[in-house]
Amino acid sequence: MKKIICCIMSALTLFSCTNLESEIYDVINPGIFPTNEKDAEALVTAAAYAPFQSNYYDGIFSVAAGGIQVMGDMSTDIGECQWADRIWPDVLYQNFTPNTDGVTAFYYWVRSIGKMTLTLDRISNVNMPESSKKRMVAELRCGRGWLAYLLYDWFGPVPVATLEQLQDPLTEELLPRPTKEWMAQYIESELTEAIKDLPAKYDASDVDYGRFTAGLAYTVLMKLYMHEGNWEKAEECGRELMKAEYGYSLVPEYKDIFTLENEKNAEIIWACQCSRSVNKQMWLTHVLPSVYPTKNPNIQKWQGYRVLWSFYNTFEKEDKRLESLVGDFVGTDGVRYNQENPSTVLEKGALPVKYGEDPLATGEESQVDWVVYRYADVLTALSEVIVRKNNMITQEAIDLLNTIRNRAGIKPYVMADFTGVEDFLDKVLLNRGQEFWFEGLRRTDLIRHGKYIEYARKYKDSQTTKDDFVLMPLPQYIINEGKGIVIQNPGY
Repeated sequence: MKKIICCIMSALTLFSCTNLESEIYDVINPGIFPTNEKDAEALVTAAAYAPFQSNYYDGIFSVAAGGIQVMGDMSTDIGECQWADRIWPDVLYQNFTPNTDGVTAFYYWVRSIGKMTLTLDRISNVNMPESSKKRMVAELRCGRGWLAYLLYDWFGPVPVATLEQLQDPLTEELLPRPTKEWMAQYIESELTEAIKDLPAKYDASDVDYGRFTAGLAYTVLMKLYMHEGNWEKAEECGRELMKAEYGYSLVPEYKDIFTLENEKNAEIIWACQCSRSVNKQMWLTHVLPSVYPTKNPNIQKWQGYRVLWSFYNTFEKEDKRLESLVGDFVGTDGVRYNQENPSTVLEKGALPVKYGEDPLATGEESQVDWVVYRYADVLTALSEVIVRKNNMITQEAIDLLNTIRNRAGIKPYVMADFTGVEDFLDKVLLNRGQEFWFEGLRRTDLIRHGKYIEYARKYKDSQTTKDDFVLMPLPQYIINEGKGIVIQNPGY
């Protein structure tokens, strides 16, 4: 973990900014940097890993308004926010426009794909062991594929510049958006090529823990195939990840997944590496009200994020996940807060506490690693994929779905609990929501099940959403600069 963070920071210090533009690469003479393996690794780490951070307000996985997981879930039947900031209403109630900063800002990350392409070229002639070069190339290709998938899922196809175009920025060539078919093939190719030279996993004690792995690449690839409705290939990915060489398993207790004591546990496929010195996430600060009791009194509490009561009420009372999704507690003022007595504390919903405390926190920061993907996601997704592929419910699919129900301490399903395939898929959707709230999966799940727009109207009374809003709008400045070559998504 420390090795990755140090590499990112040293490389970014060298370039004096985090937004590495193509001109920076032109200014630094390739004969000067990179010249050796250490230089190349610093350059690769800065390019491939910088987007995938949760560091205060920076990174695509920030827990603040700039984080794609948070903003995605806020636009669904799960998320609410008690703040009056202008950014929230349009996101919460699907009033998307090309000027809605909360959803258009992620287009910024398109440029990072180009930075990785330039870095591939920069390291191509560096003298180093072939095994090291192959790993670095694989990390860059995994980063390109993963980032392209996130943007594709959010916006639809986005322009991907070639090396030649990036090396000649003064031509200001306008790039049209590619087709869906091209975009999906590009992502698939990047990830499958990366898998060939990435390790299956890194052990928790490994200095390289936190770098990209074949396990991560297969997880993203599975998500791509599900996005495209390619159930057969999605199933192959899911079954691959169940092999012993990846070492994944479920943590016995749900609440223990997200604690400092259990960082790097066997359920985590990939997490943002946080520390006291550099990368710090701010989840509890964004969630907790001032009256919520914490062992560490220094944690700041801004009373913002909530889970809608309508979603909270879908949980069974004995569900152990409600230890982390708090809808009933006694405050430091001695008052009991719950759905019947919410006051302003629980006015818009329950507390998605989820993460354990950082005992050393002195304010809004936390060193607890921010989880992005975990094995429970793979198992429940595979359950869905098996049924969709065969158009029938199998005992294996039920057993896979029951893995999270068993851990939650609620009654496992039996075949008689399902009236048919659609009923099974509805229950998968519900159970995944109850398992992965505020992990950034809900929007994509709802879209795949055809319920994203329906649920915005049903549970949030959205008067502004449209059927086309399954894709976010491109920023208006991109359309203006595109001069008719870059086409906006339908509905905007």
